[in-house]
Amino acid sequence: MTAETSTRFTLHRDAGARFGGFFRNLWGRRWVRRLTFVAVIPVLLYCLLWLLFARDLPSAESLLTYQPPLPTNVRDINGEPVQTFARERRIELSYDEFPQRLIDAFTSAEDKTFFSHGGIDYPGLVGAVGDYVSKVGSGARARGGSTITQQVAKNLLLGDEYSVTRKIKEAFLARRIESVLTKQQILELYLNQIFLGRNAYGVQAAARAYFDKDVTDLALHEAAYLAILPKAPSNYDPRRNRERALERRNWVLGEMERNGKISAAERAAAQAEPLGTVQFARNTVRNFGGYFMEEVRRQLMERYGSETEKGPNGVYTGGLWVRTSLDVPKQKAAETALRDGLVRYDRGKGWRDPGLSVDIGENWAAQLARAPIGVGYEDWRAAVVLDKAGGSATIGFADGTQASLPASAASMPKRGTATAAFNFFRPGMVIVVKKEGTGYTLRSIPEVRGGMVVEEVATGRILAMHGGFDAKGDDFNRAVQAQRQPGSTFKPIVYSAALDNGMTPASIVIDGPFCVWQGAGLGQKCFRNFSGGNAGPQTMRWGIEQSRNLMTVRTANQTGMDKVTRLARILGVGEFPNYLSIALGAGDTTVLKMTNAFAILANNGKQVTPSVIDYVQDRNGKVIFRADTRPCEGCLAPDWNGKPMPRPPLRTKQLMDPMTAYQMVHILEGVVQRGTAQVLRDLGRPLFGKTGTTSGPTNVWFIGGSPDIVSGIYMGFDNPRPMGGYAQGGTLAAPIFKQFAQVAFKDVPPVPFRAPAGIRMVRIDRRSGRKVFGEWPTDEPKAAVIWEAFKPESEPRRTVQRYGTGGPLAATAPAARPARRAAAPRPQTKTPSTSEFLSNQGGIY
Repeated sequence: MTAETSTRFTLHRDAGARFGGFFRNLWGRRWVRRLTFVAVIPVLLYCLLWLLFARDLPSAESLLTYQPPLPTNVRDINGEPVQTFARERRIELSYDEFPQRLIDAFTSAEDKTFFSHGGIDYPGLVGAVGDYVSKVGSGARARGGSTITQQVAKNLLLGDEYSVTRKIKEAFLARRIESVLTKQQILELYLNQIFLGRNAYGVQAAARAYFDKDVTDLALHEAAYLAILPKAPSNYDPRRNRERALERRNWVLGEMERNGKISAAERAAAQAEPLGTVQFARNTVRNFGGYFMEEVRRQLMERYGSETEKGPNGVYTGGLWVRTSLDVPKQKAAETALRDGLVRYDRGKGWRDPGLSVDIGENWAAQLARAPIGVGYEDWRAAVVLDKAGGSATIGFADGTQASLPASAASMPKRGTATAAFNFFRPGMVIVVKKEGTGYTLRSIPEVRGGMVVEEVATGRILAMHGGFDAKGDDFNRAVQAQRQPGSTFKPIVYSAALDNGMTPASIVIDGPFCVWQGAGLGQKCFRNFSGGNAGPQTMRWGIEQSRNLMTVRTANQTGMDKVTRLARILGVGEFPNYLSIALGAGDTTVLKMTNAFAILANNGKQVTPSVIDYVQDRNGKVIFRADTRPCEGCLAPDWNGKPMPRPPLRTKQLMDPMTAYQMVHILEGVVQRGTAQVLRDLGRPLFGKTGTTSGPTNVWFIGGSPDIVSGIYMGFDNPRPMGGYAQGGTLAAPIFKQFAQVAFKDVPPVPFRAPAGIRMVRIDRRSGRKVFGEWPTDEPKAAVIWEAFKPESEPRRTVQRYGTGGPLAATAPAARPARRAAAPRPQTKTPSTSEFLSNQGGIY
């Protein structure tokens, strides 16, 4: 029998209370409460700070797609860089493109624990807080204590406000950035974004600005110098604060050694180097073509805006790549030719005071550099008179250098006086001088202005454009903005309308008095020729070659001014009322519009649209604008497929009868050979053109060119006034084109104008317009017999025969021939028959 045992269990209904009692007992101890408060306060403080500062902060994820503001890069017709449009000079690189020495220099100088911390350097933060507290109320700025990550948050997302609030937000954002981006991505953003002085944003732009090198070519001491600039670039300016910059650079090199990035020998060698900065970086972009580039910038601004107001492709922030039609050699030739023409006209009129002055105090050189005066030529310089004593003046230049200008070098009289310009010099006056030998001579900026455009006939692309003497301080582009009367350059439009309405180049027009009744209010209007005389019945060709006003208004009246103004509208010259004075060029238009109208004539009446931009790409290379939108299948094929070269389809609109256009071009060739533009004849190539001179004369023009390019030139005062009775398009404007053509056409083989199908070339007597048999045109400009272009069935029916080469023309019957002397027979030359000529030439003549 086993003994019985009993076990006693006690059930407590307040077990939870007993467990809670344990904590109550624990909480009752003072040290526990204090420890808990110490632990909870930071959590509550963090929550409070988050509610106050971090709740509305921007998302760090936005940095994954962040694109820094980049300048617009402009290239010429050959793809060479010629200009940039920027407010922040920046060149974006990827992380792999930064040399390790540069990375080590910046991390050593700015954030030595960058690759190990989580966005905040807590020991550095504590030191910054202590420094801030010690400087409260002193007005001094405490050191930042920011990591590179915090600087990225400040620069890209917060701004540069100096406050405790910004520092708190910066810390929150830094933690977020570290959770989203890798260290390499953060450093790439930092090195591309940071401002380093001299308008350079990012290390690549700074390397160019300070050392005229790419970052991959920087020496150790140069990389260390760039690393001292983020805090305050002006404090370490290599000119004003060289010693301070050297000291700080050497400190960075020491930090790099302490961090194990370089050896002691490398540090010592680098510290022994001078700063090595350059004062002015050599431009890798030429910043060329002032007026042309300003027109490009204006069109880009209209399309994309300056920053982001019209989208992400702003001119100053979008990083656009722009291919233009700028032909640099032709642009240089056009600029020089127009400037020389303006100076030639102005020569002998005396010195003109530019009317500018600067304070000759401490910063006179900087003020002179900002003065709105353009000197045009490379050997002309803007200068300021610093002092005048005795027979010479001390002048200073924008680079701070000085020179002496003797009175003999400024002896030309001041305009409107008989007194030498030197006598009007005063300290602070801005003048223009030219370098001659070892000294300088005074020069004068012409008051007369002008504009010039060069257009490619086949495409309408503007190859060159110049709108004044110099774009600096004078940004009004007279090539596209100045509304001026074109004068006689409008006459080809009048006669083209006449050719479209039954007249021919051989039609006879009376060069005689012509008056028209304009109504009771205006009375009778009588027109006159520029020379004042009359020549009687003449051919249309002669009237255009000699630019006869009376023949023009008579032709316009016979044709109908409504037809003339309609053709002007079709050619894009302008909208004009149906007044006869419009036929003589009394309606306002621009050089660009008139030049394009002549390009249409040279293009056999096919439409061409002037353009300065070929295409635009965004920062990623996507084409977002193209001037020529025609498709071209196979144009981008990797290799030749053996078939004919692919070409885009022709979509050109025929604006006028191609035969009319060619007839007018053929007539305008005569203007060059024997008319008002004879100064161009010795260029020895097929050229057409028309001069123009308006009443006063206030404006002079020339428009013309070759089958490939057409140029338009205008000269006159901005506030129109008479230029002098000698001023004519043939004496002032045409020589400008000649100077340009001598450069532009050098080594270019002559190409004749091509006649369209259907044109009949007929031998006529140049003065009477009657058909000629038995005689052939020669190369003599004023030959009696010439080839004339006619439309089918429009050539003259009456004939004139020439008996003997060089003999007189006769409209008489054969019985009236002069007798030949048997004793002295004239040498016979074989003249090809008409059928032989047709067979050889392959056309109808």
